[in-house]
This record gives sequence, structure tokens and C-alpha cells, in this order.
Amino acid sequence: MSRGRDESPIQPLLRHPMELVLLAMYLLLALTAHGFITLDNQLNVLRNVAVTGIIACGMTMVIIAGEIDLSVASVIAASGCLCAWVVQWLTPASALEPAVWMVVAGVVAALGFGLLVGWVSGTLRHRVGVPTFITTLAMMAVLVGFANLITDGTPIESFPNWFGFIGSGRWLGVPVPVYLLALAFVGTHVVSRYTTFGREVYAVGGNLEAARLSGIDVWRVKTLCMMLTSFGAAVGGVIYASLINSGNSTVAKGAELEVISAVIIGGTSLFGGKGTIWGTFIGVMFLGVLLNGMTLWGFNPFWQDVVRGGLILLAVLLNQLIDRKR
Repeated sequence: MSRGRDESPIQPLLRHPMELVLLAMYLLLALTAHGFITLDNQLNVLRNVAVTGIIACGMTMVIIAGEIDLSVASVIAASGCLCAWVVQWLTPASALEPAVWMVVAGVVAALGFGLLVGWVSGTLRHRVGVPTFITTLAMMAVLVGFANLITDGTPIESFPNWFGFIGSGRWLGVPVPVYLLALAFVGTHVVSRYTTFGREVYAVGGNLEAARLSGIDVWRVKTLCMMLTSFGAAVGGVIYASLINSGNSTVAKGAELEVISAVIIGGTSLFGGKGTIWGTFIGVMFLGVLLNGMTLWGFNPFWQDVVRGGLILLAVLLNQLIDRKR
């Protein structure tokens, strides 16, 4: 199935409307915000948007396929708590700190948990017919309860000091989460553009019945997209656990709104069938640069939420207007 020009997974530079907005923001902040354009600050922006960007890659595929996932913030919290709980459970009381294999087991358990959550949401959509909006909304509450149950509402501090390298360490001067962000975007771009699965995602979101009649396993595609998103959220949970050196059930509250906002700002249609990985990257950077700039300008934190919400709305309206003209 051929794709239209707007459905290409990645577009040339300055072809996406938000690229011009992002460029204008960079020029304005470079002239008015002291220290914005420095290398350290740009790496700080990338580090701050790393978890949002990793999850947004999967969320782009989910929304293109015609579904949505509201549970990602809860997956972040629950997977981080599960990772800490497994390490604590495996570590003998007499040990000074957990062995490397124990930490690895905790990370593997967290990532596997993310895949399981995505599979459950996709399967419920397929077998029972419950819309993913409802399924993941319910899953959100279930996962918050699960995180509080295994932690008893108290952060679990079971990690060795070296585990903090994942969330706050640097390699060759670049924060480790930035490498994970780059890997997520490159990997999703390759999958969406160069694989049969990527073409199937666009086909399913564009016309589900036509995709089914052409032999595509529609529910397999949707379920895999849900699993990809939950896996990204679990990676985010491990990063958060490493950053704060504990499993905490209160982290990442509201992250689902930020992720979905970045995807929609990037031009992905909530009706499915259309979106780009490059556009999502622009959306993620838009949010990160905006927050960083307002902080450097000294904005009141409460006004930051108001301004950010208003600009997100304007960005979405801009995308809609341009799409209608096309």
C-alpha cells in the first residue's frame, strides 16, 4: 500500500509546520535567555525530555494505528517500583549491597512487566472489544494501586550506587538517557519506514476494514503497538528509578498528557493513519525547549503551566489549519 506525502514516517527538514515554530523559539531564547544556547543547557534539555521522547515513539505508533494509551505514567511508576522490589527481594539481609545479577533481574522484570501490560490492553481490545481509552484508563488505576501495594506507599531504596549511572550518568560527556532517546527515535524510524510492520500500522490506522481484507492481522498490529508503548514506559520507569535511586509510586504523574501532547503537536492525527516520527521529535523538543526557556526567563511555575497549555493548544490548532489547507 502506498503512502501519501503526509503519511511518510519522516519528512525533510522545514517541511513540518512546527519546525518553523521551534526554530523561532530557539532564535528568541538565544537572544533573550542567558545561557540557553550553551552545550550544557542543550544536553540538559535533551536529558529532561528523554523519558517523554522514548514513550512518545511508541505512542506515535499507537495513535497512527487508531488507538490511545492513557496508562503510560502509571506504567512508569509501577515498573520502577517493581524493579526496586525485585532487587530488594533477591538481596540477602546480610549483603552490603545487591549483586549485579540481582539488579539486572530487577530491570528485566520491569521491562517484561511493561510488555505484559501492553499485551493485556491490546488483548482486551481484541477479545472483549473494550476501547483502549477505557482499558488504559482502568489500567492506570490498577497500576497505581499495584505500585502502592508492593511499596506500601514508601519508596524502596534497594539499588547500589552504580545503578544511578543509567539515569544521571554521562558517557563521553553526554547524559546516558540521551543515548536511549536517540536509540528509541532511530529504532522507531527504521521500523516505521523500512519494515512490513511499519506499513501495516499506517494501513490499519488509515482504513481498518481495508487492511483486514488485504490480509493484515489487525489486532496483532494494534497489540504490538500497545506493547511497544508500554515497553517504552517501563524503560522510563527504570530511568526514573535510577535517577532517584529508589522505586517510588508517585513519580511521573501527568506524564501521559505530556506524551500525547508531544505526539499531537508533532502532527499525528488522533483519528489514525497519519503521523511521522520526525514530527513527534519536533513535538518533544517543542515542549522541552518551552519549559527550559520559561525557567531561564524566571517564569512563575504556576504561570508556566498556563502558558505551556495555551501554546500546546495553539500548536495543535496550527497543525489542524495547515492540514485542512493541504
